[in-house]
Amino acid sequence: MRYKHFKSAGVDVSELAVGTWAIGGDNYGPVDREASIQAIRAMVNCGVNLVDTAPCYGNGYSEKVVGEALQGLRDKVLLSTKCGLITSAAGYDRDSSFKNIIREVESSLYNLKTDHIDFYFIHWPDTHTPFAETMAALELLRGQGKIRFVGVSNFSVEQIEECRRYGRIDVQQPPFSMVDQTYAQLMKWGAAEGIDAMTYGSMGAGVLSGKFRTQPDFPAGDTRLTFYDYFREPKFSKIQEFLKVMDQVAEAHGRPVSQVAMNWSTQKSFVGTALVGVRSEAHAYENCAAFDWSLTESEMSLLDRELDRLQIG
Repeated sequence: MRYKHFKSAGVDVSELAVGTWAIGGDNYGPVDREASIQAIRAMVNCGVNLVDTAPCYGNGYSEKVVGEALQGLRDKVLLSTKCGLITSAAGYDRDSSFKNIIREVESSLYNLKTDHIDFYFIHWPDTHTPFAETMAALELLRGQGKIRFVGVSNFSVEQIEECRRYGRIDVQQPPFSMVDQTYAQLMKWGAAEGIDAMTYGSMGAGVLSGKFRTQPDFPAGDTRLTFYDYFREPKFSKIQEFLKVMDQVAEAHGRPVSQVAMNWSTQKSFVGTALVGVRSEAHAYENCAAFDWSLTESEMSLLDRELDRLQIG
């Protein structure tokens, strides 16, 4: 496993992290609880030291699975969860008020079976709550030792700067992958400011695994269709063309396409770690094996040129 030093947090983080949105059973295909637990443990045993979750992933279910998986392993892992996004009848409501954050952290600590959270993120900006109020709650929790580091997810530069007026922001979590480089400049700015990035959507909702060569028949409401657009045209066809180049690189190394995607992302200097979902032990070992090798500079350039040509995202 490879590691990067997170500047503001002052900790070394594995370049691969466990993402757990899918194992929450939140419209992301079938989930097996025991297989998820064994997959997380396998990742940790392979050197992954960051597990990321959120209370809204399955309305607490993902946090509970993570809490169970990390029993006996807690001292080996940096634990990341979030606040401010509440499951509701309408879908999700944003609430980063002081009162709600104080309530949410206790729920997360209980679900995760721990006495502290390492990285605690504001999941999405809440336009109805002043950032001063939100940061007051987070700095209080930091002072109490219930959280160690404060993060923001899906925030702009301007929003992060506003938060920094009232407290320290240590990390950010934007989407980033070969097929979504929308926030690359934000991440480069953050890296220069000492705000390291944990990227989500790192495998393009699975499309960069090479598993989907024809458009899948996902059920209505599947997150891979509603939250992401990689399986819709014209983007899906462009990705299929790009996969041909990924196939060539993967074949040259005798490796699966998914490992090309993970290496490409984590070899970017402004990426701290890539959150990648995992559903089985075999999947965990395959993911971690990506870090036994690296893409060459010429291969990185080839992939970047093709992405620039196709203008996928």
